[in-house]
Amino acid sequence: MSLYPAPFERLVEQLSKLPGVGSKSAQRMAFYFLRLSDQEAEAFASAITEAKRRVRRCEKCQNLTDQEVCPICASPKRDKRIICVVSEPRDVIALERSREYNGLYHVLHGVISPLRHMGPEDITARELLARLDGTVEEVIMATNPDTEGEATAMYLSRLIKPLGIKVTRIAYGIPVGSNLEFADDATLFRALEGRREI
Repeated sequence: MSLYPAPFERLVEQLSKLPGVGSKSAQRMAFYFLRLSDQEAEAFASAITEAKRRVRRCEKCQNLTDQEVCPICASPKRDKRIICVVSEPRDVIALERSREYNGLYHVLHGVISPLRHMGPEDITARELLARLDGTVEEVIMATNPDTEGEATAMYLSRLIKPLGIKVTRIAYGIPVGSNLEFADDATLFRALEGRREI
């Protein structure tokens, strides 16, 4: 027998489906929602509904937008000769924060992962290849440096290289402010491999 009313339990159940949210965190959030005024609760529910209804994928880069084409793809200031391929929309935000990259993006919405039953047909590889119309000179692979990210980058590079387009991989290395002695072997290898002249 549950100690809480059924609607509360349903709310906890739905909240616990969020990534990184366990049952205790879901309970805390549910109690928070119950303390909201009716207006605040309606505003929260409305924001979820509106985002679900209006946010879609950019028809060019597959990033999230509320327009047909996202502001990055629509900008005349972006270098249309370079496409940076990332796994998720949040990766675009991370790269944009650096203010160093001025090309376009392509969001895969996942990586190839046999354990998660994600194959090449489950990512936006087809849409990426359709964008390579002769104006693109370089495709930068910026997937995570784990097994799945590397496999995805290798798969895509094998499809793109025969088109005569330069395919590069972002370098990974030692974070600023850290010590070499604490870095793992793979990070040190990547740091050496991605070295550049100063």
